[in-house]
Amino acid sequence: MLKIILIILGLVALAVAGLVAFASTKPDTFIIQRSTTINAPPARVYALIQDFHQWGRWSPFEKLDADMKRTFGDPAAGLGGTYAWEGKNAGTGAMKIVEADPGRRVKIALDFTKPFPANNQAIFDLEPAGEGTKVTWAMTGKSPLMFKVMDTVMGMDKTVGKSFEDGLNDLKAAAEK
Repeated sequence: MLKIILIILGLVALAVAGLVAFASTKPDTFIIQRSTTINAPPARVYALIQDFHQWGRWSPFEKLDADMKRTFGDPAAGLGGTYAWEGKNAGTGAMKIVEADPGRRVKIALDFTKPFPANNQAIFDLEPAGEGTKVTWAMTGKSPLMFKVMDTVMGMDKTVGKSFEDGLNDLKAAAEK
């Protein structure tokens, strides 16, 4: 019986080592992005993105935790705007708008502290598309080994990408009202 348990433990250890070895071959940076076209002018869409007070109307991450504590900086909109959150499901982190090109781009420093530390960038690019606006929401950052393992197991592009798709759909609904 002991021999069978040792064989099983050895196979599990071999599988974990194989997973880690495979994950370590993934790139050291990641990018997740999704796009949609919104039937509203770039200025209207931009206004919803560059003001953290507006994120409750469209961001899927605002719906993760009904009791989430939110702290808006002064300013909470435009270049230098800040926003922090703390919640059971949403974790803990902060955002700061580091680039604000009206009607064209919002770039955000996105810092997570819990459940694990990460420093990423969120980028919203807006470009005219007929009478509407094509919006591309991207997140990029470094991929430490733990993130690579999580990506291998969970498919982070698919998981986070789905949240981006939901957010873009809600952004579309809010901008088209």
